[in-house]
Amino acid sequence: MERIVLYQGDITEMHVDAIVNAANKSLLGGGGVDGAIHRAAGPKLLDECKKLDGCETGKAKITEAYRLACRYVIHAVGPVWYGGKNNEEEMLASAYRNSLQLAADKKLESIAFPNISTGVYRFPKKLAAEIAIKTVRAFLDKESSLEQLFFCVFDDENFEIYEGLLS
Repeated sequence: MERIVLYQGDITEMHVDAIVNAANKSLLGGGGVDGAIHRAAGPKLLDECKKLDGCETGKAKITEAYRLACRYVIHAVGPVWYGGKNNEEEMLASAYRNSLQLAADKKLESIAFPNISTGVYRFPKKLAAEIAIKTVRAFLDKESSLEQLFFCVFDDENFEIYEGLLS
């Protein structure tokens, strides 16, 4: 069984212990992956997120998954891309690390990540994928409970980027 798997499709339909939401600081839903996850999970996800009082960039928080196929949603707040001059690379790596740590703390065995910060936050897709893969591999080298990690991509462009970097 491959420990890191590339999957193309809808993250809201994945049967894993946790999916990661590319959230904004409010955690109250938005566009893209964030909106899709909130719509699929139903209104109780928003109710729980309201109690979390937001989340800082580079950090992550965990909630129940409600109507989703997974058990938990890990809400990771990636950085907005400002040309790389505002510590965006480290903030993105931190969002992945903090998500992975929450999964490890819950002893989860499987997790699925979307392409954090590459949509409306405009982080360059290839650079974001490089950071994601490097951060995940470093974490998996130390952490034993996570048996499978999925990079769930929606579009062909991201699939090709990840496929090239993972091979």
